[in-house]
Amino acid sequence: MRNVTLIDHPLIQHKLSLIRDKDTGAKDFRELVEEVAMLMCYEVTRGMQLEQIEIETPICKTKAKVLAGKKVGIVPILRAGLGMVDGMLKLIPAAKVGHIGLYRDPETLKPVEYYCKLPPDIGERDIIVTDPMLATGGSSSDAITLLKRKGAKNIKLMCLIAAPEGLKYVTEQHPDVEIFTAAIDERLNDHGYIVPGLGDAGDRLFGTK
Repeated sequence: MRNVTLIDHPLIQHKLSLIRDKDTGAKDFRELVEEVAMLMCYEVTRGMQLEQIEIETPICKTKAKVLAGKKVGIVPILRAGLGMVDGMLKLIPAAKVGHIGLYRDPETLKPVEYYCKLPPDIGERDIIVTDPMLATGGSSSDAITLLKRKGAKNIKLMCLIAAPEGLKYVTEQHPDVEIFTAAIDERLNDHGYIVPGLGDAGDRLFGTK
């Protein structure tokens, strides 16, 4: 599918299997999600621009490469997207973090916005939206629409698991947004959950039901 990258590194696939396991408790679940997010971030940021500078090693002067260009913004979709932020910040500690609050109406399955707080220079940053589960795609698509309305121009979406329905919806609504996922699952069930999935990511992260 156009603009969709499946990150199938063995370490990510191994940890994702542990995340899926219903017997994995909240503490281990949180740590694993953070680790997978950090590993995925390595691939999501592959396109970052570099510039050449001169430094001095203990031996001599030399040319070296450092990051150039736009700054990074990480925007988790509350609540579950929060679980991916700390892993990413370990690789990009200078990134600013915004928050978008959306919940899914249990009757209509449509996303409802309840919170939005973003860096003031959102338009100057490369934005990475985090949401562990891309199910119907409604929440992610609405979050991206909101970011664009606030001035964001370069947006990527990063998920642990995606359903084909969600991928199709987001790519149709936002063909300019790259999507990165560690797994593409079979389908959605009648309740809008990904099959086989991992259940409710927010509940499993924070020990709620």
